[in-house]
Amino acid sequence: MIAAIPFPSLSPELFSIDIFGFHLALRWYALAYIAGILLGWRFTIMTVRRPALWQGNQPPMTPQQIEDLLTWIILGIILGGRLGYVLFYQPGYYLANPGEIPIVWQGGMSFHGGFLGTVIGACFFCARHNIPKLPTADMLALAAPAGLLFGRLANFINAELWGRATDVPWGVIFPGVRAQDCGQPLGDICARHPSQLYEAGLEGLVLGLVILALVLRGALKKPGLIAGTFFAGYGAARFFVEFFRQPDAQFQSLGNPLGLALHINGYGLTMGQLLTLPMIAVGLWFIARANRSTA
Repeated sequence: MIAAIPFPSLSPELFSIDIFGFHLALRWYALAYIAGILLGWRFTIMTVRRPALWQGNQPPMTPQQIEDLLTWIILGIILGGRLGYVLFYQPGYYLANPGEIPIVWQGGMSFHGGFLGTVIGACFFCARHNIPKLPTADMLALAAPAGLLFGRLANFINAELWGRATDVPWGVIFPGVRAQDCGQPLGDICARHPSQLYEAGLEGLVLGLVILALVLRGALKKPGLIAGTFFAGYGAARFFVEFFRQPDAQFQSLGNPLGLALHINGYGLTMGQLLTLPMIAVGLWFIARANRSTA
């Protein structure tokens, strides 16, 4: 028997009621999105109410404009996140079952898709109201880690997106037939890396604290620096955690047990790693541009 941590007795539903034959439930997954959006909204409101934080003592928008932008952000996160998951990770399944695409409450959201949806929505809003894009990107990057932290914690509560089989003492015994099918001899149980918690810690807590520290040191006076830090920081954190996440089943085969989306002779990158490379590159470019323009 290996040393491992039993999965806590957690239900994906915070509470539920049955009314007239309908089962209505508030799921931790939905609550995580709500909490992340609300906390991010409060962060942005706090920063625009402190003009001294911004270049030229001029925030990119007013609190009222932030509330108007919030609608576009919510749509971008939900629509982009879902369509990103459908297109990047399981296009074949959803092509055969298109009726399941709108069922977002059962899980299946892509950060990269949500990120693209947010970018599109924010760019449209900025163009429509003649708002500078780089300071707006910095403002949104400041808000993002909170959502990532809550989202990854919800993934853990849902017992989804677990990591690869492991014998480390903090491995978690996730429930379910798929989670217990390790494909290697680990005794009577299968323990896995709690990769959702790794991501919550790195993408949410650590990255959020780094960004907050930079803001307090005047980073918002360099347009694009906070956005670049978020892009590069998230990309690096996600690239690292992919070494511990369970590979995507649709990419696995006898000749590719690690589920690499791009590989040669057993070496390569997962889909998550491939999608983070452009983010890292763009983030480093933003950081260099921000430092160069204010030198």
